[in-house]
Amino acid sequence: MTGDEQSRPLDDREIRAWKAFARSLIVVPRALEADLLQHSSMTMGEYQVLVMLSESPDRSSRMSELAAAVGLSASRMTRLIDGLRRRGWVEKIRDRCDRRGAIAVLRPDGLVALDDAYPAHLVAVRRHVMDHLGEVDLGALAAALESMVEMTSGAQD
Repeated sequence: MTGDEQSRPLDDREIRAWKAFARSLIVVPRALEADLLQHSSMTMGEYQVLVMLSESPDRSSRMSELAAAVGLSASRMTRLIDGLRRRGWVEKIRDRCDRRGAIAVLRPDGLVALDDAYPAHLVAVRRHVMDHLGEVDLGALAAALESMVEMTSGAQD
């Protein structure tokens, strides 16, 4: 896309889509987190980290990779992991290959907490997101969102 095309004003349809998307970025995460906190005393960040660890080989991940996957800074990830450690859900160990790095490991109690939180979170995701998508092509939507994340993440590196 040329510079002229990029600076072209949004048409009415684009403005409506942009405003709805921007508002959803604020409202939906708040609603999902409120539901999670109510049902499991867990934040969205904590839930995302536990999910990422549960899906990782050996239920572990380098802290830097975990931070990048979840979209948090290294310092924010450290604070989040420290909170999960205090709850007994995660263990933090030194990376044997790179002594400067740390690895987060999901503990059995963390997996239990995740399993306990999942049913209520699934209901919330359906209620706040999926039920509103109707006939939207989910494959196309996922591809567009993944493209946005990839381009934005690459621009920040």
